[in-house]
Amino acid sequence: MRDVMLRAFLMVFVAISAWLGTGCGRPSTTAGGGSSTAGPEPYVPGLGEMMSFQQMRHAKLWFAGKAENWDLAAYELDELGEGFDEVVKFHPTHKDSPVAPKDAIPRMVNEPLQELRAAVEKKDSAAFVRAYETFTTACNNCHQATNFSFNAVQTPSTNPYPNQVFAPARR
Repeated sequence: MRDVMLRAFLMVFVAISAWLGTGCGRPSTTAGGGSSTAGPEPYVPGLGEMMSFQQMRHAKLWFAGKAENWDLAAYELDELGEGFDEVVKFHPTHKDSPVAPKDAIPRMVNEPLQELRAAVEKKDSAAFVRAYETFTTACNNCHQATNFSFNAVQTPSTNPYPNQVFAPARR
């Protein structure tokens, strides 16, 4: 009886495997009926996800600068720059925005980022605060130009990252 059940199981397993495997090894077809050997499209985060990361970096940059952790501030600035580059690359236009991100970001954000970078390189706390305010205003101006003025950013008043040390490491 046990051998019969084992044979039946193996026959069902082989049949299902053969049925599932009929599509393996064949090129996929596209919507138009043609074949395509390309794999699935790579995942690209939406603009909202990318901007959420930018918001996080914006906050972390503030706390790093206020703590005079210039290494961390420089790191967050680099991350912000890369994030804006990715927005321009992957979301050059957006919905019904009258100004495309590919145009707004270089025109409105790059110079304030450079001012922040200069303040961080000089390790100048007063210049950092002024440049950070200018950068925050630039973010809000960009949101306004792209019809996202409802999404206003500000200098953080409380630390949303209690698990991160913002003070510079002692060497």
